[in-house]
Amino acid sequence: MIKANNITYKIGDKTILNDVSVSFAAGKINLILGPNGAGKSSLVKVICNQLKPQEGSVYYEQKNIIGNDVAQLAKVRAVLSQNTELAFPLKVKEVVMMGRYPHFQVTPGEKDKNACNEAMRFFDVEAMADRDYLTLSGGEQQRVHFARVVSQIWYPTENACRYLILDEPLTFLDVHYQFHFMHKLQELLKQENLVIVGVVHDLNLAAKFADHLVLLHEGKLLASGTKTEVLTKEHMKTAYRLEPVIHNDARGMYLFFE
Repeated sequence: MIKANNITYKIGDKTILNDVSVSFAAGKINLILGPNGAGKSSLVKVICNQLKPQEGSVYYEQKNIIGNDVAQLAKVRAVLSQNTELAFPLKVKEVVMMGRYPHFQVTPGEKDKNACNEAMRFFDVEAMADRDYLTLSGGEQQRVHFARVVSQIWYPTENACRYLILDEPLTFLDVHYQFHFMHKLQELLKQENLVIVGVVHDLNLAAKFADHLVLLHEGKLLASGTKTEVLTKEHMKTAYRLEPVIHNDARGMYLFFE
């Protein structure tokens, strides 16, 4: 489990996150929602130990990660950030191997190579392995980065959690691959002790796939819980300034905006 307690993060005089406390359990798809500027990416960077808050603490299980060894953390925690641009003409398999860098010093071993091959196969990019990454479409590049970050934590750790943190992973994907990716996350969760946290904008995808939702508004926690607890007319009107029509049937929850 990840627990963030009383997180306050400021840039100069501007408060980006204001006393935010959230938790993300293993075995669930945990998604963070909110309008632009709500503090979603900043919260992700804080729980990844990429930003240090002025106040608060972040625990992975019982260990406070703030200020701890980033190299050791990288062996169990993989992060897909919004900025994944690469300027060099690397092969796809070389980009995926970047996910294994925390696990070897100079030369990857067979275990590292197997992790990359399995991750490429899992995300259906194995056929691209020898292609120049820079020649791929935006969506193809994004899928390569899925394989990269998942290869980093491919092997379960006995009696310990692994952490997969995704900042807007659905960018550049068409609707088919958005659903494909979310189903792949569900498949990954069949493994034990895996914590998945992601930022998304699509409220209906969140309603369909999330087990736990966090809704931010103006740097504060507006709501946290199940989709029926978070995706209410009142919360949507506060956060997005639109009041949805909410429909529930045997297929799930849908939000319509007019």
